[in-house]
Amino acid sequence: MMQRREFLTTLAAASTAMAAPSYEPILAAQAYVFSQAYARLNQRMEDRISEVLEILSTSGYKTLELTSQFFTTDNTSNTAQALMLGRLKCPVVYNGGIMHTADGAKQTIQQTVELAKRVKAAHPITGLNFNANPKPNAEAKTDAELGVQAENLNKLAKELKKLNVRLMIHQHAPEMANNAKEWRHILANTDAKLVDICLDVHWVLRGGQDPMTLLKECSSRLASLHLRNSKNGVWTEDLGDGDVDYRPVAEHLKSIGYKGYLVVELAWDKATEPTRSLDENMKRSREYVEKVFGLKA
Repeated sequence: MMQRREFLTTLAAASTAMAAPSYEPILAAQAYVFSQAYARLNQRMEDRISEVLEILSTSGYKTLELTSQFFTTDNTSNTAQALMLGRLKCPVVYNGGIMHTADGAKQTIQQTVELAKRVKAAHPITGLNFNANPKPNAEAKTDAELGVQAENLNKLAKELKKLNVRLMIHQHAPEMANNAKEWRHILANTDAKLVDICLDVHWVLRGGQDPMTLLKECSSRLASLHLRNSKNGVWTEDLGDGDVDYRPVAEHLKSIGYKGYLVVELAWDKATEPTRSLDENMKRSREYVEKVFGLKA
C-alpha cells in the first residue's frame, strides 16, 4: 500500500506536470551568412537562391526566415518555386527601414506592405520581422523621434494585420545604447496586441546589455530569437558555446512554455576565418540548438 508521504509526492509531481506550460519552439534558419560568403567571392546571393535553399535543406532545416533580398519583384516567383521543390516553409520574411521620420516611415510602410503582399501571393507567410533603421553613425534618436517611430511601428502592424501577417520587431546594437533606451521605448510604446518581439541575443550582448535581463522583460511578447555566438568578441563560423551562454536562455524558455521561433542566424565578422563549408556549419549549428534547447532531432 502506498504510504501517505509517497502519495503526496506523487500528487505534487502530477500537479507540477499539469501546470507546466507546453514548450514547443520552432527551429528555423536565416540565410544572412550566405550573403557574406558570396560577397567574399564577389558574387551576389540573389543569383544563387536555389543553391542557398538546397544547402539549408540538406543541413536539416525545414523552416526558414528569409530576407527581402529573396523576394524582390524579379525573384519572388523563383524563390517560391525553390521553397516548394525543397519542401521548405518560410513563414517569416525579414525587412527594415526608416521609421523615426514621417517621410521615411511613409515610404518604409508602403514598401513593407507591398513586400508582404508580394510574398503572400506566392508563398504562405504569417509573420514579418522588422528592424527600424538607426540614424547615421548610430546617433541616438531623440524622444520625439522615438515617439514617431513607435507610432509608425503600430501603423505598420495594423496594415500587416489586414493581410493576416503578424509584425515582430528585431534589434541590433544601436537600440541597446543608453541602457537599451530605444529598445525599451519600443517595448513600452507599441501595441502588445499587434507587435511581437524578436530578440537577437548576441546583438544584445554586443550592445552592452545582459541578454537574460532583456529576455525576461519581453517574455510575454517574445515570438522569435535570433541565435549566433562569438568567442572573445568575434563571431564564430558556427553556433556553439562561446561568449553567450545559451543554457540559461533555454531554461527560461522552457519555464514559460515558449512556442516561438529559434532562428540560427550565422554571421561573420572581418576577423572570422571559416574553416568549414556553409552546409557543415549550418548542420553543426542545428545540432547545437537541438541539444541545448532540448529539441527533437
